[in-house]
Amino acid sequence: MPEAQLDQWVRELLAAYELNDTEIDIDQVLSLAGVAAHTIVRPAAPLTTYVAGYVAGLAVGSGRAGMKPAMESADSLARTVLAARPASTDDA
Repeated sequence: MPEAQLDQWVRELLAAYELNDTEIDIDQVLSLAGVAAHTIVRPAAPLTTYVAGYVAGLAVGSGRAGMKPAMESADSLARTVLAARPASTDDA
């Protein structure tokens, strides 16, 4: 999917959730997904990004962090956990 389509899709999805003022770093999300896919197995990509986003959302919603720091922290922790694991040789 070309970058313009991804940007449009993210804006559309955020609007549906009434989160129009939310900024998503698509490249960061895709990068984290790639690390998870190559470290664990491909299906780990959406699960990892979902959990990281969920955790960031909880931090923002509870007032423990602003949006950008929460997203960066969740991304960083996921990458730290992934880095502690040996790379997968299974492409399932």
